[in-house]
Amino acid sequence: QVQLVESGGGLVQAGGSLRLSCAASGSIFSINAMDWYRQTPGKQREWVATITRGGITTYADSVKGRFTISRDNAKSTVYLQMNSLKPEDTAVYYCRVLTPRNAYWGQGTQVTVSS
Repeated sequence: QVQLVESGGGLVQAGGSLRLSCAASGSIFSINAMDWYRQTPGKQREWVATITRGGITTYADSVKGRFTISRDNAKSTVYLQMNSLKPEDTAVYYCRVLTPRNAYWGQGTQVTVSS
């Protein structure tokens, strides 16, 4: 089992920045890729970014060049640095970690970008 605790959401003006964190505990030795997703009311959860155990990163086109995903394996923590935020980035952001057998989700953290 892996437990995830997210932090760092909040209210920010357009053009501003936020950094989300997601700390894992439990069976952390089994974690492979770590992801961020986001969801707005009435819409499906949307993939944002992924970082592999080896540090390879991929991003959704909507955030490429503005968001940066990183991880600290020693702290079992994944981060999402969000710059140049836009009102359309407003959502609940979720981290997800993958093990060989399961996927685990964080509780979500609200990010609101005002225009």
